[in-house]
Amino acid sequence: MNIGEAARRSGLPPKTIRNYEDLGLVSPARAPNGYRDYCDRDVHILRFLQRSLSLGFDVSETRRLLAAYAPGARRDEARRLAERRAVEIDRKILELHSLRRALADLMDERDEPCGWPVLEEVPNEGARVARPAL
Repeated sequence: MNIGEAARRSGLPPKTIRNYEDLGLVSPARAPNGYRDYCDRDVHILRFLQRSLSLGFDVSETRRLLAAYAPGARRDEARRLAERRAVEIDRKILELHSLRRALADLMDERDEPCGWPVLEEVPNEGARVARPAL
């Protein structure tokens, strides 16, 4: 199938597909006329790449995930990458909850002295940001 059909089936724009090819993440065959000739496996890989990158894996990690799912490969590397990503997501969730609480405090303030609750919740290398003196 041509790149237009692969794009339609994978949900990715042709430009992204060409970029993945340039990065060596997908390698379609070439038809006698020189055009890319994608197969169903290529489309499956393209969907995998889209999902992997949307989960926050970078290109290097995505390359290692692809290698881990090759026939006969061990899945230990994929498991370690997934565990590391899950820890990062959990950290981000905690940070977002903290920021949400700060926004709720800001929205709930009535006629109290002006403070900076949102800034107090922003991590600063482990230290809280002090309120400015008024």
